Amino acid sequence: MIGVLGSGSWATAIVKMLLEQPSARVCWYVREPDIRKSLSSHGRNFRYLAEVIIDPSRIEICSHPQDVVDRCDIIYLVIPTAFLHKTMLQINPDTLRRRQFVSAIKGFIPEADMIVTDYLQSYYHVPESQLAIVSGPTHAEEVARERLTFITAASLNPNLTNTVMQHLRCQYININPSTDIRGIQYATALKNIYAVAAGLCIGMGSGDNLMAVLVSYAIAEMHAFLKTMDTAPNLAITPENMPPYVGDLLVTCYSQLSRNRTFGTMVGRGYSVKTAQLEMHMIAEGYYAVNSLEKLRRAKGISMPIAQAVYKVLYEGARPDVLLRAWQIYHKQE
Repeated sequence: MIGVLGSGSWATAIVKMLLEQPSARVCWYVREPDIRKSLSSHGRNFRYLAEVIIDPSRIEICSHPQDVVDRCDIIYLVIPTAFLHKTMLQINPDTLRRRQFVSAIKGFIPEADMIVTDYLQSYYHVPESQLAIVSGPTHAEEVARERLTFITAASLNPNLTNTVMQHLRCQYININPSTDIRGIQYATALKNIYAVAAGLCIGMGSGDNLMAVLVSYAIAEMHAFLKTMDTAPNLAITPENMPPYVGDLLVTCYSQLSRNRTFGTMVGRGYSVKTAQLEMHMIAEGYYAVNSLEKLRRAKGISMPIAQAVYKVLYEGARPDVLLRAWQIYHKQE
């Protein structure tokens, strides 16, 4: 049995993919009682991706994360970063070191300012060989509609990578392997920040011309950060690294399905940060990620004008047009 922690749209999409394998069964931690009832009675998560039909006989719904850890040897983490630490505190740490974890989380853990695999190693001493990640470019809504999607599975353990690929590959999911487990996690955290920046530009009335400039400079910022963090990436668009780096950035910045872009758009139009968060009813990971990134950036002495501008807007109350002045460092007018 495969474990899943999380009950949002991406968790529901992950469960859908897992159950495409005829013999698969899923033990699923669902925090919200009303979603547990909906899944058990109707095979639907009425709140997220309600169009996805899940066979109730193939899932075991749990109300406590410890139940999933006790029943499963491999567990997919699909909880927003803002809530992961609180969830992990409910689990006996001694049981975690004996499990394999696959993170489908995109961001930094706010309490630790760490990517997920570093957090699991540092806080719970889970061996690196027992850790893997899955990354996009993906939107849960498109997985729900079974539109062709490319996913990357990354781990330093090739057996674990192969297991994840077997779990998720199906008619509409093409999955490729990687060993750059840390670089991909940093990139997926950063792309959410740049999607907020894209939304800010849209909210201020900017068009495709400026968006192209934003994304181009965002790639440069991402590359500089990853090099400093010693992940040694090559961000050229190649079959190996295009999807988890550039592809994930592009889909998050350009798609109207992006919750981070939507959040940025609302702030760019004049909503307060708090109001935008309340009206979305979903987590915009970029909000939390930019706070952690600002601490890491300062510690490493990295200049990241776009990310710094997003931080100023979300955490220091700066006007959204501060983002436009970030271009000046990259592109000086004569």
